[in-house]
Amino acid sequence: MIKKSKPAAGDSLTGVPMNQWRFKLLYDGDCPLCQREARFLQRRNRNGRLAFENIASRGFDPSVYGTTREELMRVIHGVFPDGRIVKKMAVFREAYRAVGFGWVLAPTGWPGLRWLADRGYEWFARNRMAIGKWFGRHCDSETCLAPQPKIRRG
Repeated sequence: MIKKSKPAAGDSLTGVPMNQWRFKLLYDGDCPLCQREARFLQRRNRNGRLAFENIASRGFDPSVYGTTREELMRVIHGVFPDGRIVKKMAVFREAYRAVGFGWVLAPTGWPGLRWLADRGYEWFARNRMAIGKWFGRHCDSETCLAPQPKIRRG
């Protein structure tokens, strides 16, 4: 799903001007698994085509992207320089493409596999705290818990 937001001015993490990055990863810097993935991508981001923004940082304003902190914590989001927003596995496909590893996740965008990959990611996002504990990665601040969608009754 693509949503439009205001284009951001640049990347505070790497200082790469907006016109040089091709995609921005909005990641939870308080989540150990999220940090690990961001570091993995940062090491491979030799051309500055991928920007990073920590949604857990004190000065982060989700309204810049036309969304809420709760929604950003529920599933991963990414932003193109023109303000388009993508979610879930599309974020990983774009991030990996930006660092030259697009081929690794390309199959997750194929018909049939796209739906399966998104459902798998949704499961992961809901359970990332427990998964992190299985691998010895603990989140002391509890921010790794993805907010659960409100159930409508009535």
